[in-house]
Amino acid sequence: MTAPLTPPPPPHEQSPNDAWQPPAAGYAAPAPHDAVWDGTYGQDGPGMKTEVREAAVVTVAVALGGVLLGLLWWWLAPHVPLVGDVVDKSWVVYLSDSEGEQAIGVDGTFTLLALALGAVSALAVFFWRRRGGVPLVVALGVGGLLGSLLAWRLGIWLGPAQDVIAHAKQVGKGVTFSAPLKLGAKGALLAWSLAALLVHLGLTALFGPRDPEPYEQGPAQKDPYGAPLS
Repeated sequence: MTAPLTPPPPPHEQSPNDAWQPPAAGYAAPAPHDAVWDGTYGQDGPGMKTEVREAAVVTVAVALGGVLLGLLWWWLAPHVPLVGDVVDKSWVVYLSDSEGEQAIGVDGTFTLLALALGAVSALAVFFWRRRGGVPLVVALGVGGLLGSLLAWRLGIWLGPAQDVIAHAKQVGKGVTFSAPLKLGAKGALLAWSLAALLVHLGLTALFGPRDPEPYEQGPAQKDPYGAPLS
């Protein structure tokens, strides 16, 4: 004869083996932020359309800054002295001081002013929008180049007359007059853009926002036996 089988417990009753057990000493429950996603990961900046509009504003504003550069260049650049003479009934013009360095000073003045304005424009753009981004960087580079071109042409227009023979005839034989503004080193036109890009890159690297992490690393967890969980 076989013994009667013990019926299983009803579904609504808890088996003694399934009773709740308190966690062992040293066990740390997962931190809430380990499993919660705030929904903001993956969003980078205000959007491409907004960035393009901001970049257009930056390009125009920086390019218009070329007016200031042109005025400062015309005002601060040294004057290159010329003198006119008549040789065989023809007017010739030559340097009054052949050993002078005024021509180099003209290029140096433009370059230094462009570097300073490039740094200022990068600071202004960074404090206006405390972040990087390809559109803003492109806007600084393009705006700096346009501003330099505008300053170059404005300085030439404000400076002495371009027709040195006519100017020599006007002032008379043997009279010293100033040569027209001339940018001998065309590479100076890139000084504004290079300074703006380098300063903006440095500010973004030091003080710009960091990309958010999707999951924060919580404190080290241990299993019920005290060993760290990987």
